[in-house]
Amino acid sequence: MLPRRRRVRTRSLDDAAASSALPSARFPGVAIYLAEPRMGRSRRAFLTRLARSKGFRVLDAYSSEVTHVVMEQTSAQEAICWQEHMTATSPGRPHPALLDISWFTESMAAGHPVLVEVRHRLEVAEPRKGPSSPTWMPPYACQRPTPLTHHNTTLSEALETLAEAAGFEGSEGRLLSFRRAASVLRALPGPVTSLSQLQGLPHFGKHSSRVVQELLEHGACEEVERVCCSERYRTMKLFTHIFGVGVRTADRWYQEGLRTLDELREQPQRLTQQQKAGLQHHRDLSTPVGRFDAEAVQQVVEAAVGQALPGATVTLTGGFRRGKLQGHDVDFLITHPEDGKEAGLLPRVMHHLQSQGLVLYHQYQPSRLDDPTRLTQQSHTMDAFERSFCIFRLPRLPGAAGGDPLEPYPAWKAVRVDLVVVPSSQFPFALLGWTGSQLFERELRRFSRKEKGLCLNSHGLFDPEQKTFFHVASEEDIFRHLGLQYLPPEQRNA
Repeated sequence: MLPRRRRVRTRSLDDAAASSALPSARFPGVAIYLAEPRMGRSRRAFLTRLARSKGFRVLDAYSSEVTHVVMEQTSAQEAICWQEHMTATSPGRPHPALLDISWFTESMAAGHPVLVEVRHRLEVAEPRKGPSSPTWMPPYACQRPTPLTHHNTTLSEALETLAEAAGFEGSEGRLLSFRRAASVLRALPGPVTSLSQLQGLPHFGKHSSRVVQELLEHGACEEVERVCCSERYRTMKLFTHIFGVGVRTADRWYQEGLRTLDELREQPQRLTQQQKAGLQHHRDLSTPVGRFDAEAVQQVVEAAVGQALPGATVTLTGGFRRGKLQGHDVDFLITHPEDGKEAGLLPRVMHHLQSQGLVLYHQYQPSRLDDPTRLTQQSHTMDAFERSFCIFRLPRLPGAAGGDPLEPYPAWKAVRVDLVVVPSSQFPFALLGWTGSQLFERELRRFSRKEKGLCLNSHGLFDPEQKTFFHVASEEDIFRHLGLQYLPPEQRNA
């Protein structure tokens, strides 16, 4: 017979085991899955703890055991699209009840699963849309493949024009609304021919839908045409395409009455050195850079980097990595397999390039990685890597197109180039961040923050609760840590 103290302790352990098993056994016919996309990670975790404390069984993963799916701030149309998507990824899975959060809260208050009524169900009475309608669309651009070429160019370009105009007016909210709607159009598997095809898709509010409807019915949108013809839009677009000029500077110049490039050239005291260089070479810099030119620049940079630091690598990023045939600049990431070897590399590279007469302008920015707070901030601004913003003097090959046929054929052209030096340990994050597209990266950071509670930037992936960094060897590792399907660069053209 055990001593009394030991007997008591053994009994308490048995009681604890029974207690831990109680939540899953109290209502054996009910297995709840809390759908996270609109709910958010933190709230889902709180509701899970609440339900389990009251004896409910809550599953962490969607499976054939789920009997009740609970969603928050989700329409019936979205809920059914979500269920169809889950069924498509796992054929044969039964259809559990799709319920609004109201059923959950009432069950928590009652202490047991309440009877499911019509008002709790997320269902629609009318038949689902026909086969020509788009399939379920995830709300974040980083959750869906977006190819370079798509079926709705006219519609997406109209919305992107309104997004650009909103940005010129300082309306960040409208800019993002239009861009997200345009991104959804880019990801659709077929052309939109009817407004009904947009029902249930994320980010399509009344304004974007009205623009699409007008384009479908009349082939043009009065608002878009009015924007394109406005003096302010055309002037802001002209000024912001100058190297070194942002929206605020362009707006100030417009408010001061400036309208043309010649007016800017007449007032050089207004311009920074970067803007002077941009204005001087504006004709070349406003002409798209072809892939052939980008590869020629890469060869030049690789030679300079190889001489300055043997073993270092040069990676072409940006739109060219996503499959584009032309762009407005060329971006390169430079790294070395051994962390620390890359420190101070860029001045040596730039010296070598300048000695060859290949640099028309450059602005050097030293590394700011000595500030640890930069690595843990969810920032939409520039990263802290060592870099040079350059204008290269790229020799033209005989027979290359370009220039006015009535003018002497230019022997070289100016090309915008960014050189960024990255430690090897941060390279996968920098490669992901510098590949783009801009909206894809923004949505990826937003998804990390809102759905996973993590901080993602071009330096790393950080868990603010655990105060830890995720160690990765590739972009695929980053997607896996975020619970996302890996999308290759050519599918990130959001």
